[in-house]
Parts: sequence; C-alpha cells; structure tokens
Amino acid sequence: VLGAARPDKDSVCLKLHSPGGTVTGYGLAAAQLERLRKAKVDLTVCVDEVAASGGYMMAAVANKIISAPFATIGSIGVVVEMPNYHKLLETLGVNFIVSTAGESKRTVTPWTEVTVEKEAKLKKKLEEIHVMFKNHIAKFRPDLDLSVVATGDTWPGSTAHELNLVDEVMTSEEFLLSKVETHDVYTIEVPSHHHKSRIGAAVSELIDVVAEKMIQANLRM
Repeated sequence: VLGAARPDKDSVCLKLHSPGGTVTGYGLAAAQLERLRKAKVDLTVCVDEVAASGGYMMAAVANKIISAPFATIGSIGVVVEMPNYHKLLETLGVNFIVSTAGESKRTVTPWTEVTVEKEAKLKKKLEEIHVMFKNHIAKFRPDLDLSVVATGDTWPGSTAHELNLVDEVMTSEEFLLSKVETHDVYTIEVPSHHHKSRIGAAVSELIDVVAEKMIQANLRM
C-alpha cells in the first residue's frame, strides 16, 4: 500500500476486529499502521464488533475511528494471568529450582512461590506498560480524558462516541458505500495461515524457556 499510495490523495480503510493480545505483537501492529500516518496516507479504522485493549491501541493510530453502535471499544489496560503451581509441587514433594544472574531476571512464575517482592516488581512492570499505552493513546487522540477511559473498562460504540473514543457511529459497509460514488475502492486481503499444531508448539515453547515465555505470553493488552 505504501509503495502505491499517493500522499494526501489516497486513503486506507482498515476493518479491524480484535479483542487484544500480547504487548509486543500489538505494539508492532500499531507501529506498522503509524507508517501510513507518517507517509500522509489518510487512515480510517472501522470497527463492527470489537477493538479492545491492543485492538484499540491499533485503532487509535487512525485519522478517524468509525464504530458500529454495539461494537466493544476500549479496555485501555494491561493484565498478566497465569496459574501458580507452587503449592501443588510442594504437596508432591517437588522442588523447582531457578538459577538466575540479575535480581530481576525472574519475577512471578507459574512454578515458584509468589513473594511480595516479586509481585511488586511485576506490578511495577505492568504500570510502566500502562503508562506507555496511555501515552500512545494521548499522542493520537489528545482530546480524550484518560482519567475516565484508561481504566481497562469497555463501552459500546454509541457510548464510546460520547467519550470521544471513536469519531462516528456507523458500520463499515455504510462507510464504504458512502465512498463508492466518489472514490475508486479496492479490496486488499491477506490470507491467514493457522498453525496446525498449536498445542505442540506451545509445549515446545514451554520446554525451551518456561517461565520467560509464560510471562511474555500472558502479558496482554
């Protein structure tokens, strides 16, 4: 698109459907969309169902966000969720040994006892990422009241419009049809390739770097 689009003349409409995911993945996705803005290619994001957390991080980059009335919008927050098996291992008489160089190399893991110090370090990391998330939103949507919308809560599209999270309330079809008579409209689709052995891949990852991968995979926005 960037190779063909004419700055200040052509526009991109992205139909976005995402409840969010990993910080690194959605941070990269948002950065890729920002390339359109830097190239002065107008970007509109249309949300028919959901743009939450990392999904909203992507949407916020757009020059304009359009949402269907009942789409789920927001969730400007960060979360880590994982089971902790320390007590189970203790009951079974299993010691899980972790050797590190660097006091912050491991914080909370699924296998070791959750201490106050480790939990505080993880909480600090989450707060730092949340600040980065809010700064990202403020950069592209400076009129938002982050004290109201950056709580991790979500809203339907109509309410999100009142809160300035989105700019207009309509479906993607309505938006595109409104452009057909005045613009040449092209559809670009990238086929998705689902991994055939997600469970096997997950087990392999777990064996390689168990604790680190658990933290990264569960650190979500």
